[in-house]
Amino acid sequence: MFRLLLISALAVSALGAKLQTRTPRLDGRIVGGHDADIKEYPYQVSLQSSGRHICGGSIIGPNKILTAAHCTNSFSADVLTIRHSSSNRGTGGTVIQVGKITQNPAYDPLELNNDVCVLTLTENIKETLSSKPIQMVDVDAKEGDRKAVCTGWGANISGLFSYKLQAVELDEFNREQCNQIYDGRITDAMLCFRSPGKDSCQGDSGGPLVVDGKQVGIVSWGYGCGDMEYPGVYSNVASLRTFIYGQLD
Repeated sequence: MFRLLLISALAVSALGAKLQTRTPRLDGRIVGGHDADIKEYPYQVSLQSSGRHICGGSIIGPNKILTAAHCTNSFSADVLTIRHSSSNRGTGGTVIQVGKITQNPAYDPLELNNDVCVLTLTENIKETLSSKPIQMVDVDAKEGDRKAVCTGWGANISGLFSYKLQAVELDEFNREQCNQIYDGRITDAMLCFRSPGKDSCQGDSGGPLVVDGKQVGIVSWGYGCGDMEYPGVYSNVASLRTFIYGQLD
C-alpha cells in the first residue's frame, strides 16, 4: 500500500499539475455509504498484500478476479491474495493466493487509461450465497442517467477505517461535462458517477460499480472524495470487455 502511494506521489512530482487530479483511489473510503452484508454483494473481494487490504475486486469466474491495473502495478503475484465470502476485510471468509496478474497491455499508468486487470487464482472459488461471479454489462449498454451501487472497505467519512463492507448509491454523471471538469482527460474507457455527499475513494480502488446486477465500472481515480465538483472516475467495463473476456479461458 505504501509503495503504491509513494509511486503515485513520485509521478505527480515528476509531471506537475497535469496529474494532480488523477489520484488513484488506493487506500481509503466509501463516503456517505452504509454497512452491507457480503450476501448482498457476493461478488465483492478484498485484494490483499501480505495479508493487508489494498484494493477491492470482483469475482468474474471460478478462479478469476477483476480489479484495477493500478492496484497491481507494483506487485508480484506471490505477495497477493484475495479474501472472499466475508463482510469484514480482515477476518472470516476464505483467503486464496493469486497465481497470475494480467494487466491490460494498453494500460497507461500516468493517464490511468484502460485501468483494468484480471487476476488468476491458484484455486477455484466455491460458489455459495457469499461468493458468486458477477455478470459484465452488455457491450452496447446505453450510457446516461444510470443508478449504480459501489461497494468496498476502508475508512468512512470520519476517516476511521471500517472493517465492515460499505455500499453507496451513485448517479451517472454526463460524460461531456465530466470531460470538461477534468480538462479533457476522460476517455472512452472511463465513466463518471457521483451523488451529493457520496463517493468511492482510495481503498475502494479496483472494486465494482454495478447497475441492475451487472458490473459497469471499476473504481479507478478522481480528485478528492465526495467533492461534488469532481465526480468519481471508473474504468468503463463495456469498452474493456474484449480484454476482460479474453482472460476467462
